[in-house]
Amino acid sequence: QVQLVESGGGSVEAGGSLSLSCKVSGYTADSNYCMAWFRQAPGKEREAVATVFTGGDSRYHADAVKGRFTISHDKAKKIAYLQMTSLKPEDTAMYYCAAEFRGGCYYTAYHVPNGGDFGTWGRGTQVTVSS
Repeated sequence: QVQLVESGGGSVEAGGSLSLSCKVSGYTADSNYCMAWFRQAPGKEREAVATVFTGGDSRYHADAVKGRFTISHDKAKKIAYLQMTSLKPEDTAMYYCAAEFRGGCYYTAYHVPNGGDFGTWGRGTQVTVSS
């Protein structure tokens, strides 16, 4: 059974940085796959933050985080990362890692990631940014 485990959340002041990690376990195939970070703030809908394809350079970052957050992936370690800098109070949310092991991983501003595109989810890690 494939599992995703997030780590690295915490509390930070505005302008600070945090790095999240998502470890994939139980996936034994050699096929490439799509990793993503989503977030959900209290009272708000879940939104996509970033995606990365393990087999190439295809990456997506939401406009709200572009230039501040960077998604990356270590294929050998099966870990996806989300480096977050210049954090703002509006970045406060539960951050979820997601993966999809079938299908593509190409997203743009006109084709944004949808939670339904991903079949495997982690439990989330809280990020809190104070002003």
